[in-house]
Amino acid sequence: MSTVLENTVAAVVDMRAYAAGTAPSADWLTGRATPAFADDKAQVCAFALRGEGTVASLPTDEFVLVLAGKLEIESAGGTLALGADDSCAIPFATSFHWRASDDMLAVVYAAPTNAAGNASAPLMIDTNAPLNPSNPPALENLLGEVPTCRGFSDYVSANAEFCAGTWDSTPYHRRQIPYRQVELMLLLAGSVTFSDQTGSVTFATGDVCLFVRGDGCAWRSEEYVKKVFATQRPLG
Repeated sequence: MSTVLENTVAAVVDMRAYAAGTAPSADWLTGRATPAFADDKAQVCAFALRGEGTVASLPTDEFVLVLAGKLEIESAGGTLALGADDSCAIPFATSFHWRASDDMLAVVYAAPTNAAGNASAPLMIDTNAPLNPSNPPALENLLGEVPTCRGFSDYVSANAEFCAGTWDSTPYHRRQIPYRQVELMLLLAGSVTFSDQTGSVTFATGDVCLFVRGDGCAWRSEEYVKKVFATQRPLG
């Protein structure tokens, strides 16, 4: 059984609005806000860490996107220093020490697993990574020209269902389709309007949104779009 916060467009959550007012905490694992979405495959929360602490062994894969302040993550693989709009992936079973500024606010996306993926230590999402051609939306779902899409996954889980990286696309219009995935997105460039039978909402550069499993929504972009993403999508 999944839970999701309600929004104007049911499939989309404005994550900056959701995270605002998150209570400060000194515990990485237990000090999280009520999830914006949660089921047995994915959980997306906000946390406002203060001070510093240690995680002995991370029980899931995690993706962390800092919304404000600073966060350091120190592990055997080195130290990551994240500021606003920086993000990283932390593999399952990682041991690390963290330090947070007094204004730190972040979104954390946890994906249950039993093994680390293509990395064994925390790694930054490289927004300047070279992008490779990726498949556009299915032709039967497009309402106009076929876009040119590219992507790069910095982290891929052991079961290949959870990944995080960057993606871009030329403009396109896609009809509403059901979502099997749960995707967190930070828009690095451009804007997108999402709509369903009840209304529409537009996100632009710097906005953070979450797409949840279910009835989905339509996508319309009229300019180049680039995003950081973290997504969990069941195979098969």
